[in-house]
Amino acid sequence: MKLLNYQDPSASWKEKGYTLPQYRREEVAAATKKSPSWVHFGAGNIFRAFPAALSQRLLNTGEYDRGIVVCESFDTEIIEKAYRPYDNLSLLVTLKADGSIDKEVIGSVTASYLAEGEDWAEIKSIFASPSLQMVSFTITEKGYSLRGASGSYIPDVQQDIDSPSAQPKSLMGKLTALLLHRYACGSLPIAMTSMDNCSHNGDKLKSAILEIAGKWLEKGHVPQAFIDYLNDPQKVSFPWSMIDKITPRPDEKVQEMLKSDGFEDAGVIITQKKTYTAPFVNAEQAQYLVIEDHFPAGRPPLEKAGVLFASRETVDQVERMKVCTCLNPLHTSLAVFGCLLGFETICQEMGDPDLLAMVKRLGYVEGMPVVVDPGIIKPKDFIDEVVNIRLPNPFMPDTPQRIATDTSQKLPIRFGQTIQAYLKRPDLKLEDLKVIPLVFAGWCRYVMGIGDSGAAFDPSPDPLLDSVQQTLKGISLGSTIVPGETLKPLLSNQGIFGVDLYAVGMAETVEKLFQEMIEAPGAVRKVLHRVVQ
Repeated sequence: MKLLNYQDPSASWKEKGYTLPQYRREEVAAATKKSPSWVHFGAGNIFRAFPAALSQRLLNTGEYDRGIVVCESFDTEIIEKAYRPYDNLSLLVTLKADGSIDKEVIGSVTASYLAEGEDWAEIKSIFASPSLQMVSFTITEKGYSLRGASGSYIPDVQQDIDSPSAQPKSLMGKLTALLLHRYACGSLPIAMTSMDNCSHNGDKLKSAILEIAGKWLEKGHVPQAFIDYLNDPQKVSFPWSMIDKITPRPDEKVQEMLKSDGFEDAGVIITQKKTYTAPFVNAEQAQYLVIEDHFPAGRPPLEKAGVLFASRETVDQVERMKVCTCLNPLHTSLAVFGCLLGFETICQEMGDPDLLAMVKRLGYVEGMPVVVDPGIIKPKDFIDEVVNIRLPNPFMPDTPQRIATDTSQKLPIRFGQTIQAYLKRPDLKLEDLKVIPLVFAGWCRYVMGIGDSGAAFDPSPDPLLDSVQQTLKGISLGSTIVPGETLKPLLSNQGIFGVDLYAVGMAETVEKLFQEMIEAPGAVRKVLHRVVQ
């Protein structure tokens, strides 16, 4: 059984529980090539497990007749090794909490391109098409950044700003150039729809594109009318969205299960950029996608596939509910302490009384008082599902090491927003926050790369890892820090914590907890237990 022969009647796909595309894929591919309507940037696991699966649902039911064109700019090996050899097909393995699984061949991706080289002309031609309605993104929050840790432009961005070319280097430069091309083809409307897991994602995308376009205007490379086009919401919109679905790295157990079925395309691919991918994706069952309904060129009927469309205000409320309270802070706290305490999976952590108490207090006690009910999803129902079903799912092979990636970029939103909300509410006291300073201290302890056992480990990739480790240089187990001095460059950094922890009066607590955590092996567990129990 190989993906390329999913239409072979002699294969035993259905007998072994595999769901197959219920449409003529060649007809969908032809219709998409003639009138493309949806382009997606970011060919990773979340795309194949969620947006691509949504598109397939529309195709299966006959609600839509076109698929998705996917582009990759960061790790081109994904396209070269996980897409093209399999004619852009993939296998979605849904891991349910009751132990059952669904296996579905996804065929909604009709073309895959590298956002560079020979493929660039084809991408430009798609952006010139009046039929194009939406461009979506799952490129991670750092994909929208124009500057590095020093505050200076990333070299590729600087090159794009200084010397606009026919083929820019940075993704934001490429998108600005593609929109310039669409503008030149008649100011055609488009929705630039970020589906990334970050606050006000549409604004992050818009800000990056407008900054590059503004620099081009200053240098005389583009007319003011192009800037006006980008700023006209009836021409170019940047909807906000909230996305939620856990898609871990391809798991060995899933791989073996597929091989036992006779599925031959179960090999795991590790790219040079350390992306873990495969012809299959394993993911949880739960999924949410709420999008601001602002599409000046129209859109596919994704509401018929389960997407919730709402006002910007409602999307903001749903996003804050999830990112600031009901899931993401819980995930980050489990990631930090899971790495320190030597856990290999998130579900194992949920069986630990201290860690379970930590996430329950963080969500139900500290976060829930500042959550606004968005109406379309109830916060209590959402967090109940997270704590009782999703995170403890023993069949979800998600790891604290994966979740710990880029933690410095996540802390200001996942925790800083709650602190700011407390400061604005006279009925709430900042000193009642016990777990948030515990997580901050735990992250500082985590960055040291020394587990609670005393053994060294490699912290997950993070754009600020080197600079933060430099601040902590010289600190080891048994060290004594100087309050108000040793950690001040770190704890006063609003970019990391969302607030200056000294200014709001939380730094002293974080310093004390950190000092206790570095006393000796076992100190992290001791502090964790004392605070949460």
